[in-house]
Amino acid sequence: MTDTPDPRFPLLGVEERRRALHFTSSAPRRFPAGAPLFAAGDRDSPAFLILEGTVEVTVRGTDGGDATLVEHGPGSITGEVGQLAGHPALATGRAGPRGCLAAAFDADHLRALIVGSADIGEKVMHAFVSRRTTMIGRGTGATIVGSAHTPEVQRVQRFLSRNGYPHTLLDTENDTDAGELVERLVTDDALLPLVVCPNGTVLNGPTDAEIGIALGLTPTLDPTACHDVVIVGAGPAGLATAVYAASEGLSVLIVDAHSFGGQAGASNRIENYLGFPAGITGQALTGRAFTQAQKFGAQIAIPIDVSHIQCGGPSRDRTIPITLQTSTGIALTTRAVVIATGARYRRPPIHDLARYESTAVSYWASAIEAEECRGTTALLVGGGNSAGQAAVYLAPHLEQLHVIIRGEGLHTSMSRYLVERIADLPNVHVHTRSEVVALRGPIQGYFQATVRHRSTDVLTEYGISRLFSFIGADPNTAWLSECAVAVDDHGFILTGAATSHANPVTSVDRRAPLETSVPGIFAVGDVRAGSTKRVAAAVGDGAAVVAQLHAYYATNL
Repeated sequence: MTDTPDPRFPLLGVEERRRALHFTSSAPRRFPAGAPLFAAGDRDSPAFLILEGTVEVTVRGTDGGDATLVEHGPGSITGEVGQLAGHPALATGRAGPRGCLAAAFDADHLRALIVGSADIGEKVMHAFVSRRTTMIGRGTGATIVGSAHTPEVQRVQRFLSRNGYPHTLLDTENDTDAGELVERLVTDDALLPLVVCPNGTVLNGPTDAEIGIALGLTPTLDPTACHDVVIVGAGPAGLATAVYAASEGLSVLIVDAHSFGGQAGASNRIENYLGFPAGITGQALTGRAFTQAQKFGAQIAIPIDVSHIQCGGPSRDRTIPITLQTSTGIALTTRAVVIATGARYRRPPIHDLARYESTAVSYWASAIEAEECRGTTALLVGGGNSAGQAAVYLAPHLEQLHVIIRGEGLHTSMSRYLVERIADLPNVHVHTRSEVVALRGPIQGYFQATVRHRSTDVLTEYGISRLFSFIGADPNTAWLSECAVAVDDHGFILTGAATSHANPVTSVDRRAPLETSVPGIFAVGDVRAGSTKRVAAAVGDGAAVVAQLHAYYATNL
């Protein structure tokens, strides 16, 4: 019996190596024993094809020492998905005891190899994705130091997890290594949590923006560049637009204020997406799209918030590029804009809600929240599919889960398979025709939630550790006011023929179905009025809008 090859570490054959060398960014180079090929934290770190000798890949441990991940030999390619976009290396690679001969592939040449040589590309992509998954599982990458129970630590964990960045947590309450690390690294005015980057840089109480810059999630943007299209929002619609636009040769920049995936990325299980009979998590589905967009050369910048668009309104001169102002102060210039900002979580009208939001209220249900309230009682508000998916995911972690809905039953707003699964969960209790009216007690640990039965006005109190809210969302369109993009009465963006009253300058016949009232600005996914609020529909919008972009370029620029 032969061992099954490890898909993380494929070996290219002699003929494959010969073809791969046509795509290198420089001639093969010989490295003496112990010489670094790349170091953790190096930006624009290339991948290397090993031709002779070996390369040892190591990562920095929490004790400051090095731990070996793998030793690459001839035919191996170093790197992981970060190298597709020129992100900083997560590990360090040094030539083995006899040195090595290796050929470098910077991000552009690596993508050219993957796209231009399909058989090699398939091996490399499988290897890179598998390596990133392994690194996430091992906690290789950034190290968070702080108390696991504090909102700031949980915020950092969520930011890194949602963006697929490997990390580990050293809990200062339970881990002696964490205490020693704090003593070694914290100055008198330092803030917790600490974030230790792969290259050893220490961030004290960082914001998401500071983490994004330090870890390379936020690339350096060129303010003089004019992109073919800037996509605002990295949910399914935005990622689909990026994949199709970049694969067709357009220069694409996609920005998002938080993470890739949008609300779909927070879904614990999507059971009805075409092609996944066993279901798939939202993080896995959108993570694949994120990597695919990078494979085709889309530039992705997270977290970057767009504050407003300067576009000249419905009568703008179409020969003049559109400008987007960002939270970083950089102005982005583009020939066209695709708005894919989706919707923001709706806050329930509960007395004193704001007091608990930083510690005990969640608008998503991830592994972080599930672990935080393990073995306790929680309350979930909402009766849609997102609420149902969250209930099914959380139930095994909780002692009791109370689901509060205003309607007569789950069957009126939730898919049947979720209704049936919830009915089979003995620790989930559904309370119909009810609403949460108040919260009281301490903001950490157990607190009281008051639930009112809407028909009888009877009040019932529940001692809970966390409140989960899944009551829908409102469109993220307030930032568009200066550009006069037409929206409906609920704030969703009007497109196609629906904009005729807002922009009589452009005839209905010339307006593309996904184009807004402002020429050159398009809307896709949940933010668009009349759209079907499903992941597949959002992806369809993203695919369709690219053809409309090409038509716009052909007739207007």
